Amino acid sequence: MRALKLFLSCLVAGGLAGCASYHLGPASGSAAAGKTIEVLPFNNQTHQPRLGAALTQSLRERMQTDATYRLASQGDGDVVVTGVIRNYDRQGLGFLNQDVSTPENYRVDVIVHVTARERASGRLLLDKDVKGHTLVHIGGDLAGAERQALPLLAADLAQNIAELLTEGAW
Repeated sequence: MRALKLFLSCLVAGGLAGCASYHLGPASGSAAAGKTIEVLPFNNQTHQPRLGAALTQSLRERMQTDATYRLASQGDGDVVVTGVIRNYDRQGLGFLNQDVSTPENYRVDVIVHVTARERASGRLLLDKDVKGHTLVHIGGDLAGAERQALPLLAADLAQNIAELLTEGAW
C-alpha cells in the first residue's frame, strides 16, 4: 500500500513537472496582442478563376477566428500580408472501373508565396511558399466539382498561413 502511494505521488509530481514548460501564445515569444493585420488581395498567377478572391477571403476569416491579431480593414494594419498564387495542380487519384484513363477523384494542390511585413519598420516577418490541398470527387462535372471544393482548398491554405503567422515560425 505504501509503495502504491509513493508511486502515485511520483506520477503526479512528474505530470505537474511536464506541464511547467507549456505556455499559451506564439512559440517565438513575440507578442501579437493588440496588433492588427491587414490581408491584401492575393495575386492569382494561375488560370484557375476566382482563386485569388477565395483565398484572400478565407485567410481574413481565419485571422478573425484565430483572434491572435485583430483584422484591419481600412489599410492601417501593423502587419501587412500579401500573397502570390504560383501554382494550381490537379492529380488523378482514383480511376473509373470501366475506363482506367479517366480519373474519378483528384487531389488539388495550390502553392502560394506569402509575405508579411511590419508596416512601421518594413521588417520582413514571413517570406515563404505555403501549400494547401483538398480532395475532389468528380461526379459528372469537373468544373462544378472544383468550384464546390474551392472553399475547402482555401480553408486548408488559410489554416497553414495563419499557423505560420500566429506561431511566429518565421
